[in-house]
Amino acid sequence: MKGLVHTAAAATVSLAALLAAGAASASSFAIRSGQGAEGLGMAYAGAASGGIGLGAMAWNPATITMFPGRHSNWNFTYLNANGDYEPTSVTRLGSPRGPASPIQNGTGNIGGDGAFIPASASAWQLTDRFWIGMTTGAPYGLRSKPENQVHAAQIYGRSAKVATINVAPTIGYKVNDWLSVGAALQVQWLKASLKQANGIGPAATPVIIEGDTIDFGYRFGFTLTPFEGTNIGVAYRSAVRQTLDGTLRGAPGAPLVLPVKANLNLPDSVVFGLSQVINDQWQVHAGVEWTNWSRFRNIPVVNELNGRPATSLNFQYDDAWYFSGGVEYKYSRDLTLRAGIGYEMSAVNDRNRTIFISDNDRLWLSAGASYQVTDRIKVDLGYTYIDVKKASVNYNGAHPQQGAVFYTAEAKPYVHIASIGITYRWDDPTQTLPVQPAVRKY
Repeated sequence: MKGLVHTAAAATVSLAALLAAGAASASSFAIRSGQGAEGLGMAYAGAASGGIGLGAMAWNPATITMFPGRHSNWNFTYLNANGDYEPTSVTRLGSPRGPASPIQNGTGNIGGDGAFIPASASAWQLTDRFWIGMTTGAPYGLRSKPENQVHAAQIYGRSAKVATINVAPTIGYKVNDWLSVGAALQVQWLKASLKQANGIGPAATPVIIEGDTIDFGYRFGFTLTPFEGTNIGVAYRSAVRQTLDGTLRGAPGAPLVLPVKANLNLPDSVVFGLSQVINDQWQVHAGVEWTNWSRFRNIPVVNELNGRPATSLNFQYDDAWYFSGGVEYKYSRDLTLRAGIGYEMSAVNDRNRTIFISDNDRLWLSAGASYQVTDRIKVDLGYTYIDVKKASVNYNGAHPQQGAVFYTAEAKPYVHIASIGITYRWDDPTQTLPVQPAVRKY
């Protein structure tokens, strides 16, 4: 048993630890697209019901029971986000009718060169009813670095970086032929760095807040098979209270390096999935996901020397919803084609959007394929284009982070995502323990 657990942990953690997450692909700085190439090809439709392969464990741990035998899956995703804030009015100081700012330019592209996102999953069947496994990934991430580090809204942000690694040991139990349950412990490392200018002029020096932390959460869920070929999944992911210990540097009137602490209440979520076999060649999938971003409000950054707030990060987000549908076609014994569409109602809107994030409601258009190279090796490819609605920032007096600069701008964001995944089966497929899921993904 110890050897089995050690092998599973090595298979999942080793690759995921190489890289942290970059630019965001879901609402705010959440990352959905890093959880697997198979799911990316269907816009993650049916994630909670096991429709996206082993990556479904990252949504619903009960789906681990859908994979007889012993499997590991590794994914590498490249995400290229594009957004360029161009001012829509003269930037002014003190009020909307105040003097013009000495800097009037926009940000240039804030997405940088994109980012690589790793993810992995392993499922190991121990008996005809009990599984153990592990997932690793980056559920949150952001890399926002404007081409123009000196721009009209620089007091609100010059760059931002959020990186996470989430490791989730998972167990699953098949209660009977129509019900499975599962749970996972989330161990999540987060590191954040935010930079802004301490003045309005081109020579203003940076103010930098940075810190990191390791904290914990959980996931649990169940799957139902009410009829042959029908699989339903529901899962809950807990909030994670990330307590960052770090420093504040360059703030006017403060020590050069000030020790600070900040509590980030990352949101909990509920996800529903449905997967349906139509015939030997066709399957369809659907999903709905609700994320409680409204808990992400005002975040005091506390001076650890005197216990008083040194500054505050104010977001005041709304809840987010994601709807998706997908279809799979088994073209041949070894080749499966898939496509999907998704629509996300973002937590970010014209009232609370910051200069770091060109986020808005978005449309996902996805396609992908899987090829069974051997009886033990499967390769997945996925691609998604995300069309984001025009995004505006409005520091016009009512913004949660309003300061002395009155700045309005608009971006036309879009995102390209490409992913490759490899699934390896460690055991002999002809000697699998006797369990037959209704919707089998391998």
